[in-house]
Amino acid sequence: MTEQIGNVTVNYEYYEGQDFYSDGDVEDEILDIVKTYPANEFNRIIADRKSWPVLYHLSDIRGNILQSMPIDKDDEVLEIGAGCGAITGTLARKSKNVTCIDLSKRRSLINAYRNRQYDNIEIMVGNFQVIEPNLPRKYDCITLIGVLEYGALYIKSKEPYLEFLSIIKKHLKPNGRVYIAIENKFGMKYWAGCQEDHIGGVFKGIEGYNDVEGVYTFGRKELEKIIKKAGYIEQKFYYPYPDYKFPMVIYSDDFLPEKGTLNKNNLNFDRQKIYMFDESKVFDQVIDEGMFPFFSNSFLVEAKCGE
Repeated sequence: MTEQIGNVTVNYEYYEGQDFYSDGDVEDEILDIVKTYPANEFNRIIADRKSWPVLYHLSDIRGNILQSMPIDKDDEVLEIGAGCGAITGTLARKSKNVTCIDLSKRRSLINAYRNRQYDNIEIMVGNFQVIEPNLPRKYDCITLIGVLEYGALYIKSKEPYLEFLSIIKKHLKPNGRVYIAIENKFGMKYWAGCQEDHIGGVFKGIEGYNDVEGVYTFGRKELEKIIKKAGYIEQKFYYPYPDYKFPMVIYSDDFLPEKGTLNKNNLNFDRQKIYMFDESKVFDQVIDEGMFPFFSNSFLVEAKCGE
């Protein structure tokens, strides 16, 4: 029921024998890379392969999203939707231990091999709803990095996103925190012609995801309401730029961008983009009007529970 890969324990007790979420055969290529090459070779391989999935899953920039968050060596962390482990290594270096959950065995193997030098990682393979009642402990931090938007796929409820946040709150220690990284459906890049990240098509989120099922992102006020209704007593918003996937800078309400600084707006490699306008120039106008938080391409939210 368990497999040891380097120092990492992979737990298959709740695995149903089939991967339901995948980027396809390219994941076998990525698994071969992490088995064969050390992490310091990944950037060279990314440049050689010129493949979006290889870039997305192996770029060390991905880990920036939580690098500056106050997670320390006494913290026990639950990473829901750990995927190929792009964030797991950052969490392992910062915390006491990391429990990962992911639906995919193949992605979990990629995670284990790329992070096999860490002795504080356990990966639980299987559906979150099955694993959740059997989690071994409560946690100081729980992470949802690119996960909340899929809540309706595995939480069968009239309010799946609210229920998802309510469920995981039960697994926090007193004063525990949840870190949520998610696209802002009103992000500047979508007005400028980027396709919706999950389903493709221009303006899908801005228009309210009409006739779309299984995925949903939020504007700030909508997300704030859900987090508050789920019982979190405090929340702080950060603004990863250019987005949470490849964050170069993490802004906040106390540290907002200045005019002329938002000039990395052509990093959309996964889908074709219609260039509607010069985002840098529009961002400058938005900054002048004090509206950057509304148009930030992504959010990173720290939500705290009480005692």
